[in-house]
Amino acid sequence: MKLIVFVLSQVDKLDELMLAFSKANIRGSTIIHSTGMAKSLIGAGGSMMSYLRTILDPQNTESRTVLTACSDEQVQTIKDVISKVIGPLDVPGSGVLLVLPLDGSDGITISK
Repeated sequence: MKLIVFVLSQVDKLDELMLAFSKANIRGSTIIHSTGMAKSLIGAGGSMMSYLRTILDPQNTESRTVLTACSDEQVQTIKDVISKVIGPLDVPGSGVLLVLPLDGSDGITISK
């Protein structure tokens, strides 16, 4: 089992991503409102440049973190769906994807 952690920077694509997950039979994701470190530093006396970046690009001030527990076999499907909807993740500001081992779970069923 794996835990997919996807930090989506383009929050306007969340609905499209969730619909694509559903069509690919990916179920049970949890969505968390999140903020990156740069935004957090602004409130803690961060640099003027960070503050200006936030004003000039307000869409980059928040993100959504999508948590998805899945079988090992589903990992590539999830990566493919994310790539199709979001585009390549090597483009700055597109998102961050982590695949972590999941040793167990209760309260959910992982489909294969």
